[in-house]
Amino acid sequence: MQLEIRPDPAEVGRARRWARSRLAGSGITADEPLAETLVLLVSELVTNAVVHTGRPAVLRLRLPGPVAGGAASAATVRVEVADTSSCAPVPRCAGDEATGGRGLALVNCLADRWGWNAEGAGKSIWCELDRCSKPRESAAMAYGGGLSAYGGLAFEAV
Repeated sequence: MQLEIRPDPAEVGRARRWARSRLAGSGITADEPLAETLVLLVSELVTNAVVHTGRPAVLRLRLPGPVAGGAASAATVRVEVADTSSCAPVPRCAGDEATGGRGLALVNCLADRWGWNAEGAGKSIWCELDRCSKPRESAAMAYGGGLSAYGGLAFEAV
């Protein structure tokens, strides 16, 4: 499933709402830690596309289907944002007082895997969560602590 994203910061909220609305159909309940992590990852990847490229993008979600009894299967959840900018994500250091620049560092600590691929004239940045894995305590602590465990290393998609 996918959602077209306009180059407008208001699209980030729309993308979060859209992602939440898709969870129930996959058997992932709103109170599962996976649900909030997924919505946060959507928010970070869509924000990068909107803020750093200024171009339209496409948000894609691959969610597990429900199994008997309404529970979700133990599968991988994939979030992907494709845009028409060919510029690769570039690491940068965000200072302690910086108000941005930590998005992909957050993705790195919350997702089980992430990366990017060239796609047509642009690129696709993706991340995956294994539904059966437990939330990473270090990721939650790093996020709550401003990612200080990562020495201020941050990434941005330009």
